[in-house]
Amino acid sequence: MPRIETVCCSVRPRAVRRATAWRAWLVLGWLLCALVLPARAATVEIAGLEAQREDDAVLLSFAVRFELPPSVEDALHKGVPLHFVAVADLYRSRWYWRDVRLVRATRTWRLAWQPLTRSYRVSFGALHQTYEHLTEAMAALRSAARWRIADAALLEDGARHYVEFSYRLDAAQLPRPMQIGVAGQSDWALAVERSEPLK
Repeated sequence: MPRIETVCCSVRPRAVRRATAWRAWLVLGWLLCALVLPARAATVEIAGLEAQREDDAVLLSFAVRFELPPSVEDALHKGVPLHFVAVADLYRSRWYWRDVRLVRATRTWRLAWQPLTRSYRVSFGALHQTYEHLTEAMAALRSAARWRIADAALLEDGARHYVEFSYRLDAAQLPRPMQIGVAGQSDWALAVERSEPLK
């Protein structure tokens, strides 16, 4: 009998250690998913960006790709309008000093949920468009084609020009109490920047 007890006692701690190790791996995997998934959901990618000069204007075409994180989408459905801003700065390079900014162009879209009609409304300046699905509304504010950002007369012959482009969810236009609450949260830090030479 003492021999059987000795065998049982030596086997049991090994099984307990194995089960504990599996639990530790499961907890670690869950924590990694919790940390990585929100960061992935809050990324913005530039799918296309082109700056070109025509006879009388400088035109910019862009397309960004992103999805609203769950917390941002939840705020939208609770009546908080979201503002998305695209900014294009046209620069001329200078070898003797910092590059000079010639002009800044800005576009702002407002996305709002309409609970009575159960639809999404995208506003751009004085223009408004209603969409039945969020994917359609998002497609309307994620791109622009042939956006006139400057007059060609601003360009200097023989000089190098480029455009600094940025696109972001503008948290500064949220209601004041929300601005404090979302400060530092990665879900609300939807932004991307890129420099593009003028063709």
